[in-house]
Amino acid sequence: MKKKNQQDEKVLARFQYSEDEVIEKPFNWKQMLRLFGYMKPYRNRLLPLAILMVLFNTGVKLAIPILIGKYTIDKALINHDVQLLTILVAVIAGLYIISYIANYFRIKWMNILGQSVIYDLRKHLFTHVQTLSHRFFDQRSAGSILVRIMNDINSLQELFTNGVINLLMDIILLLGVFIILFTLSPELTFAVMLILPIMFFISTSLRRKIRRSWQTVRLKQSKLNSHLNESIQGIRITQSFTQEKENMAFFDGVNTETFESWRVASQKNAMFRPLVELTNALGTAVLIWYGAHLIQGQAISIGVFVSFAFYLGMFWEPISRLGMVYNQLLMGMASSERIFEFLDERPNVDEKENAMLLSHIKGDIKFEDAVFSYDNKRPALNGINLEMRAGQTVALVGHTGSGKTTIANLINRFYDPTAGKVKIDGYDLRDVTLFSLRKQISIVLQDTFIFSGTIKDNIRFGRPDATDEEVMEAAKAVGAHQFIENLSNGYDTEVEERGNILSVGERQLLSFARALLADPRILILDEATASIDTETEVKIQRALKTLLHGRTAIIIAHRLSTIREADNIIVLDHGRIKEQGNHHQLMDLQGEYYHLVKAQFNMMNVG
Repeated sequence: MKKKNQQDEKVLARFQYSEDEVIEKPFNWKQMLRLFGYMKPYRNRLLPLAILMVLFNTGVKLAIPILIGKYTIDKALINHDVQLLTILVAVIAGLYIISYIANYFRIKWMNILGQSVIYDLRKHLFTHVQTLSHRFFDQRSAGSILVRIMNDINSLQELFTNGVINLLMDIILLLGVFIILFTLSPELTFAVMLILPIMFFISTSLRRKIRRSWQTVRLKQSKLNSHLNESIQGIRITQSFTQEKENMAFFDGVNTETFESWRVASQKNAMFRPLVELTNALGTAVLIWYGAHLIQGQAISIGVFVSFAFYLGMFWEPISRLGMVYNQLLMGMASSERIFEFLDERPNVDEKENAMLLSHIKGDIKFEDAVFSYDNKRPALNGINLEMRAGQTVALVGHTGSGKTTIANLINRFYDPTAGKVKIDGYDLRDVTLFSLRKQISIVLQDTFIFSGTIKDNIRFGRPDATDEEVMEAAKAVGAHQFIENLSNGYDTEVEERGNILSVGERQLLSFARALLADPRILILDEATASIDTETEVKIQRALKTLLHGRTAIIIAHRLSTIREADNIIVLDHGRIKEQGNHHQLMDLQGEYYHLVKAQFNMMNVG
């Protein structure tokens, strides 16, 4: 048993998530007002109509008990006035019908309002996440981000569709009922209300526990979604290493934690309603006992007593609903904290207010004493001075971690240098708009991403206005046309999620076509030919000679045979430039590059 527990601990340790924490803060009304601010666009349309229906419905509700008690009982029944009784019954029935109609439109308009707010909030959050820097995504799992955009926003749905308007309706109803109760009988009102402080004292002690419970639920859901996302995307690796049992064991643990968090939160939630019902029972007991005493003393009539009983029932009902609304607010508080945490996140790479548009560039790239570190501890680039002239093909080589991909990331301005500058055509990249910069750069990665949709859509991704003929020409240029034509529907074939129907090499060819169709001034190939067979690579190399003409091309490659024709080969080592020159110059130098080529040649011969 001890051995099994140790194994379980190792499995759990493998899948620790530390990016989300339960937020320990008091209830923040300022934050809730910020959340309700998403209702502003509808304050002149749907919201006034819904409020009007609430006022109308509440007025009808407040009128009916008076008509039943003081008029129907005290006047019509006691005086045997059949005509008055008939009129009152008709009026009361009519009021119930009017109340039903008003309630129908209130629910309809509030549902439209609530869904509109959820739509706007999700759109705002997704749009904001799209603008965040790569560092933000480096620190968070895709599942965690998905939870906030989907689950956390969905949890606000009930609050916006029912909670807000119910809060208004119940407050108005409570005030109206209290005023009427006091008008009917001040003595009986004071007697019944003596139990209210007891209820408020007990319920107040539950608030902090309920709020923390819903925060914990959100945290557990985030962990569950993160693991699901990771497991689905990594299923091939999991099966290759026969880790299915360990994966299922961890999922069972996280799933159990999520279930338990919901159970605890729901249990605490459920305590509020019985508390209100208990208070209601005590209030009813006081009403019957003291009300009977007042009737015997002729302080109140039977009709007033009946009306009072109706109103007292109406008094406890909104209090019970207010408890539910408060719980919705607590859930909303937990979710909004997590949503606004993302919305308040500012990009590490941001534009200046007066950033200039970078018009059609030549493609001159210059690094001036560029220093960069991903973790502010270990430098990935250490004082790089580098110049790439427009139209050149520049290759970056070196061992893993030498800084090759970091240089590409800085050119795209996915990150800013910790110190020094990166310039294109003499402009510091921090002085230009991101859109105008990235619009003129295309990048092809080793792990290419294919979107759900057709082959044609994926090639056209970087240039949506491209014609079918242009799409086809780009595919032909990189040698992708033949395999596309052999697919079931050619260029209209659906590739499914991540292009699962395609081989790794075919996906890579599509990413080449996508990059070239975008017609960039700077083209970055980051290990782009690593997944392509030798025959296909030869075809691409021929095509690239024509396609790269007049563009600045940066090729990152471990397979050194692909960069022999580069104008300039830069050898990097631990973030520094160790050597640079063309292939022949570096081979004559017999330095680091020479030994890398020789090592690869020997490996190929051994193979």
